[in-house]
Amino acid sequence: MTNTVARNPDLHGNAPDKSPVALILIDVINALDFDHGQQLLEHALPMARNIAALKRRAKELGIPTVYVNDNFGRWQSDLNQVLDHVLHDGVPGQPLAEILHPEKDDYFVLKPKHSGFFSTQLDILLDYLGARTLIMTGVQANICVLFTANDAYMRDYVLVVPSDCVASTDPAEAEHALKEMETVLKAQVMPSREMDLEALVANAGDPDTPRRAGAAYG
Repeated sequence: MTNTVARNPDLHGNAPDKSPVALILIDVINALDFDHGQQLLEHALPMARNIAALKRRAKELGIPTVYVNDNFGRWQSDLNQVLDHVLHDGVPGQPLAEILHPEKDDYFVLKPKHSGFFSTQLDILLDYLGARTLIMTGVQANICVLFTANDAYMRDYVLVVPSDCVASTDPAEAEHALKEMETVLKAQVMPSREMDLEALVANAGDPDTPRRAGAAYG
């Protein structure tokens, strides 16, 4: 007789939510203390306000928020260190973090490289949440957002990318990345104000929902 061990249902209390949809915020807790960081901030601040409004709507529907963030090259970094540095050390990215700082019921994943899936626990977390549709937001659209979206696509997640919730140093590069995600990764791309989150949640649980963007969510 084979003994089986029941799977822990919630990562020992660390992932109590269940939702077919997750909101992903990529590198929004960011010092921006690099070349062209101030230029990126100019485009990221309007993005941050749009993400904050989208996050409030998502929270009302029980859609969890997952921050997927660079660790600034410090392998000792943790969430508290990252937040403390960006919020209190006078870095250029402080206004961005003030708008989008994590709340107690949000999730936070530190990443060592461009993709949020590379050498992180993101895949495990999303599996326990039951999320199969990901709303991708953050910076930079043409680098870390695109790389994370690409890895999500290869894992058969359905992608939704609100066009006003991503930013790059050069807006033209953001537009190119959005087009790539729409055409190559089959993402649904639209302004966040046009997103029907209720329909997104309802259709995310339907196994017959087409994977192609646009067809799934009307």
